[in-house]
Amino acid sequence: MIRKERAILALEDGTVYRGYAFGHRGETVGEVVFNTSMTGYQEIMTDPSYNGQIVTITYPHVGNYGVAIYDMESNKPYVRGFISREFSGEYSNYRAQQSLEAFMQQYGVVSIQGIDTRALVRRLRTGGVVKGVIAHRSYTHPEDPYGEFTPAEEAVYVARALGHQDIDGHDMTREVTTALPYAFPTLRQGKRVVLMDFGIKHTIIERLAEVGIEPIVVPAHTTPAQIMALQPHGLFLSNGPGDPAPLEYAHKTAWELMGLLPTFGICLGHQILGLAAGGTTFKMKFGHRGGNQPVKNLLTGNVEITSQNHGYAVDIDSIPGGTFVATHVNLNDGTLEGMAHSRYPVFSVQYHPEASPGPHDSRYLFDRFIEEIDAFDGGDGSPVAKAVAGRLGV
Repeated sequence: MIRKERAILALEDGTVYRGYAFGHRGETVGEVVFNTSMTGYQEIMTDPSYNGQIVTITYPHVGNYGVAIYDMESNKPYVRGFISREFSGEYSNYRAQQSLEAFMQQYGVVSIQGIDTRALVRRLRTGGVVKGVIAHRSYTHPEDPYGEFTPAEEAVYVARALGHQDIDGHDMTREVTTALPYAFPTLRQGKRVVLMDFGIKHTIIERLAEVGIEPIVVPAHTTPAQIMALQPHGLFLSNGPGDPAPLEYAHKTAWELMGLLPTFGICLGHQILGLAAGGTTFKMKFGHRGGNQPVKNLLTGNVEITSQNHGYAVDIDSIPGGTFVATHVNLNDGTLEGMAHSRYPVFSVQYHPEASPGPHDSRYLFDRFIEEIDAFDGGDGSPVAKAVAGRLGV
């Protein structure tokens, strides 16, 4: 029998799951969430939107195709921890450079395996997301890594989870945004667009470049004057982690530029637009995280299978004066998934059309953005505004 180093996952409600250590040996604390994707663990781990969170993968076997440098969504993992029923110690993939465990050890990602992830996900779906601690016994008891944690030790970790700072009300964007502006290299000249980096994924930048955009990525706290000084053709508000409400500096920027530039927001960028327009957001019970979320496009009637990662949503009815109109809804729970300004070329979606990982049903939105920019430059009228007007019957 192979002996395995012991580990625990202690939740703030007192629940303790006992399993085995994987990845970097140590301890970590964060908000415990789950993702239903069957592939894409590397993209998930390196997505800055997961900053502050411990991610549970519902697929029972993770790591069998290793890690490839080309699949990084940022320069390092941002998850606080990783949970799986079983991690693979071996991998088979001609693109891979290293195993998942070696990658986790390189970047300090603390993980646990061997627990009943079905029970954990049921707990999160029933009671909502909670804070938790992953602790490896080899880190606290190097002389006996195979022994069990005592009840008293487990109680200490439960208390640590309970006392950890909530994501709610905390600006987590400052921890992931770029420190300095930079231009993304493109092979052809295109429309210059400023990308506000609240935790942007590399694939989003690449998709924008593919449709003829020259991306200039700027820090989250960049002012409207600094943005306009770059003489852009458009504005993009990126994805990012945590609660959108504390980002008042971003709300202010989005509000002051609304109508001056064609604007596209994704995920956190979508929420920032809603707050900039005077609306409110709310925290969801367990959020949408995975690659199989059904979304209905209200302008076309089409249904898209989408990739998502968010724990907050915009209340469209809270936006005063009907400034924004719902364009997409989630078919599982009816929450808002997309909206557009009733007059200006400004639109946003809650999900991830770059689909990394996930289905490609929604990549048309990047083409739609460049169409908005071209129409704005040419004075032909906004395709978004026309579509909204058609839906409203005006």
